[in-house]
Amino acid sequence: MIKRNILIASAFFSFSLGIAQQYGGMWIPTELNEKEMKDLGMKISAKDIFNVQKPSIKDAVVQFNGGCTAEIISPKGLLLTNHHCGYGQIQSHSTVENDLLSNGFWAKSTEGELPNPGVTVDFIVDIKEVTQQILEGTDKLTEPELSKKIANNIEVYKNSQKIESYQSISVKSMYYGNKYYAYTIETYKDIRLVGAPPQSIGKFGSDTDNWVWPRHTGDFSMFRIYAGKDNKPAEYSKDNVPYVPKHFLPVSIKDKNENDFTFVFGFPGRTTEYLPAIAVEKIMKEIDPARIAVRDVALKTLDEKMRTDDATRIKYASKYASVANYWKKWIGEVEGLKKSNAVEKKVMYEGSLVSKNHEVKSTLDQLNKLYNDQAPYALNNAYYTEVLRNAETLMLANLYYNYVTSVEAGRMDEKATTSFKNRLTSFYKDYSAELDAKVTAKLLALYANKTAPQFLPAGFDKYKNEAQNIQSIEEASKNSIITGRADVNGASVTKDIEKAFSNQDKLIKTLKKDPVYQLYVTLRETYMKTTDPQFTSLQAKIDELQKKFMAQQMETDKDRKFFPDANSTLRVTYGKVKGSTPKDAVSYNYQTHLAGVLEKYIPGDYEFDVPRKLIDLYNKKDFGIYKDKTGDVPVGFTATNHTTGGNSGSPALDANGNLVGLNFDRQWEGTMSDINYDPRFSRNIMVDTKYILFIIDKFADSKWLIDEMKIVK
Repeated sequence: MIKRNILIASAFFSFSLGIAQQYGGMWIPTELNEKEMKDLGMKISAKDIFNVQKPSIKDAVVQFNGGCTAEIISPKGLLLTNHHCGYGQIQSHSTVENDLLSNGFWAKSTEGELPNPGVTVDFIVDIKEVTQQILEGTDKLTEPELSKKIANNIEVYKNSQKIESYQSISVKSMYYGNKYYAYTIETYKDIRLVGAPPQSIGKFGSDTDNWVWPRHTGDFSMFRIYAGKDNKPAEYSKDNVPYVPKHFLPVSIKDKNENDFTFVFGFPGRTTEYLPAIAVEKIMKEIDPARIAVRDVALKTLDEKMRTDDATRIKYASKYASVANYWKKWIGEVEGLKKSNAVEKKVMYEGSLVSKNHEVKSTLDQLNKLYNDQAPYALNNAYYTEVLRNAETLMLANLYYNYVTSVEAGRMDEKATTSFKNRLTSFYKDYSAELDAKVTAKLLALYANKTAPQFLPAGFDKYKNEAQNIQSIEEASKNSIITGRADVNGASVTKDIEKAFSNQDKLIKTLKKDPVYQLYVTLRETYMKTTDPQFTSLQAKIDELQKKFMAQQMETDKDRKFFPDANSTLRVTYGKVKGSTPKDAVSYNYQTHLAGVLEKYIPGDYEFDVPRKLIDLYNKKDFGIYKDKTGDVPVGFTATNHTTGGNSGSPALDANGNLVGLNFDRQWEGTMSDINYDPRFSRNIMVDTKYILFIIDKFADSKWLIDEMKIVK
């Protein structure tokens, strides 16, 4: 454990904070530091970025399907986002016979664009700080009354606002509950797939290159927003028409230079920049390594099968990518936290706060004790939740367990049952019981060997042997109605779910005797007895103190301009186009080119294969207007913008508000920026607009899409 020395090198700290302040930050767009942005090179005004009185850039930026960001790039509602953000939709339209993941897809007109039921995009119409309204009457309250009062105040506020039928209001907590903001949201529900490159372009480099620079991935896909004939949100209909936006982004194909100003507009998911040193230490040394270990096993097992079976590859493609994404991110996060001396920097900062405000010491002492008390429960929570998340058979058992308990509590009406069956049908579509039996068996062995005995069910030692588990779990899987390999009510849930659910009483009786169900219940009951109450109780106390610690930081450090942690709300981050030197004697340029794609090319490889047409275009140097000053097509570039998950698909904009790139990743050495942004290592990675347009025009022969856009040369 680190020594919490409150002696600080104040000169060093103020210098490092000054650097971080210049570049780090995810700013609420109504509270931008316009002066700093202009000092760094911005030519437009803050009002051009966010304005509720007239069209502004915010009217071209949307949250895509609740998780990514996208932007409008034409007056006909053409939407650009990442390939990995549209991956699930591309996959849903793919079959072994018509593999859009491998072959790509390009509509030749609006009539050929493919609908995606359930996919939505959200516009932010307005943002208001509502702290006073939400915290009214809460001064003397403690939990749980405090949460109840805040929830009531939020409902009162939302009900007092006049909005359209297709709009909603979301009230979000900022600074750990010290401030609140209200977002007026407009949701469009008819979103159609327009185009996507083959995954040999859109996912080039796949897992090997994920989170890595230099990068050569054309990570983009295209959709279109459709609206009713009044241009307002409407459910899918063949009669709907392309949406006419208030604003769309001009697309720049100008060359980029190091130190050019750039800013990113989007919906970053989650950061924790204001944690105490003890929390960062626990993440770095205990929590992340546990998560990594579980996903190591799951990914290796899936990969072995996916490499040899195309049907499995297609079925598990999206899930595998999702699991691998954070696995690799956590690995980089641990290394980055160590390399950036994150814990030591936190200790120094805490010392500076204590020297200015002695009340902070009491808060930190309490936090240190709580985190140490919570540590064994937090570690088991990490293993348990990751095992359930990655052993799909146990995840299914959890779904059925919730169904059974809901039925027995009288909460499962006809509508809820239909919703549950629909969820199962969707899940089974991309589930292989035989493959996941192996995953589950290996993860149970990991859990049995890594978990302290007091957290394991009685007799769980029998699961320590992986080879024996593979036999026993396969046997359980074969005899389970949960996996769909055994019948109930004369049918398998994977083949005829209506018949399988036709007799609810028999279904529930059979479930309770099911070997997979019983295994899950044993695990769950032990976890709920030995871990969950303790972990949850301590976390509630930590959260309460973190709110106080956040307030103390803001009250004490008058020299620092604070931004709220990311929480999937609309934010602006800004910085400069810049390369990096992540290691001794290693220096990276800010730009990659098409030549690098061919340098990485491995014929037939699932990660580094390249379409023949792209090779031919390169060999002929048929680059059109998309080459830069080097004579090659730029593919990706890096900058110092502070991004995270949720910023995938975010527009990267130049000093004039033109689209110059599409954010899709961060440099592996800087993934710790969710916890400790360090301008020396933190780089966001973007697809260059020149490469995007080159692929659309020259590779896909879809110039009709280029013709929709406003190109800035």
